[in-house]
Amino acid sequence: MKLFASSLLLAACALAAPAFAAMPTQPSLKVTTLDGKPYDLASQRGRWVIVNFWATWCAPCIKELPDISHFVATHPNVTAIGIAYDDTDPADIRAFLQKHPVTFPVAQVTMDKPLKDFDEPVGLPTTWLIGPDGKVAKHFTGPITSASLSAAIGH
Repeated sequence: MKLFASSLLLAACALAAPAFAAMPTQPSLKVTTLDGKPYDLASQRGRWVIVNFWATWCAPCIKELPDISHFVATHPNVTAIGIAYDDTDPADIRAFLQKHPVTFPVAQVTMDKPLKDFDEPVGLPTTWLIGPDGKVAKHFTGPITSASLSAAIGH
C-alpha cells in the first residue's frame, strides 16, 4: 500500500509540474542594453556569440568577466552579450560595471521575466555559445575560460 501511495503521489506531482518547452536550437534574443541600445542576436550571424548569464553578487561570474572581455577583444570573429540575471537596481549594475568594465554590451534580465528562448539558469554563471549559423553550439554551466571557449570554437 505504501508503494502504491508513493507512486500515486509521484504521478500527481508530475502532472502538477509546469511543462517547459525545450530551448530552441536557434534562439532569438532581443533586449535593451543598460546603455539604452537595442541588441538583437540575429544581427550577429556570421560570428560566434557568447551569451553569458551572470550576477553582481556571483564571485565566479566576476572572476570570468575579464576573461570573456579579453577573449572577445582578441578574437575578431567572436562577440558577447552579458545578461545580468539579477534583480539589483539597474543603477547598481551600472556602478558595478564601472568597477568591473567589460568590452561587450550588458542587458539586465530579472528573474521574474526570464528570456523566452533561453532556459533559465540553474546556477550562475551560465553561458551559451551561439555559432555563426545562429544555433546553440555549446552550453556551459559554471565559469568559462579562454581555453574552454577556444576548444568549443575550434581555435
